[in-house]
Amino acid sequence: MDYVIRPVRDADEWPRVRELRLAALQDPLADIAFLETYEKALTQPDSFWQERTDRAVAGDDVRQFVAEARDGRWVGSVTGIVERAGAEAHFAPSPEVDQVHVVGVFVRPEARGTGVAQELFGAALDWAWSLTEPRAEQVRLFVHERNGRAEALYAKAGFVRSGVTMAPPGGPAAKEYEMVAVRPPG
Repeated sequence: MDYVIRPVRDADEWPRVRELRLAALQDPLADIAFLETYEKALTQPDSFWQERTDRAVAGDDVRQFVAEARDGRWVGSVTGIVERAGAEAHFAPSPEVDQVHVVGVFVRPEARGTGVAQELFGAALDWAWSLTEPRAEQVRLFVHERNGRAEALYAKAGFVRSGVTMAPPGGPAAKEYEMVAVRPPG
């Protein structure tokens, strides 16, 4: 593979975080894959992107992984957010166990089909399983019922439907399926 998978590691990387997110929000499936619009993200001040990047760099409860090409260009990203059992979740049902919630999955079109997405998921899962406080019992994500391509990718990474569904917040009358990967034994 011609990519390095790594966490966002420096607060000064915020312009790259912003650029990749804006690219993701221009994807043809962005309206069913993300909870914000390109137009809204474009209006965010630099301080918003700096704070977002600072949280990912600290890595306490958020970790963003990127795929970096040999030329330094970021071609993909996955973010994991720690959710504690019983705590209020941002848009999903409150978790019953300590877990990591994967969001912001994106790979640029030219890097799709290269294994980058699987490597990003591998990094996010390795991070989730390495947590000791809290100890993540599962990793979850949500996929829109009309996003079969994403659901197939998630299944390939080891996620299965849990049976939990929800309506996308502020979205059209549709369903989002929760998919989970359970902590491996040991």
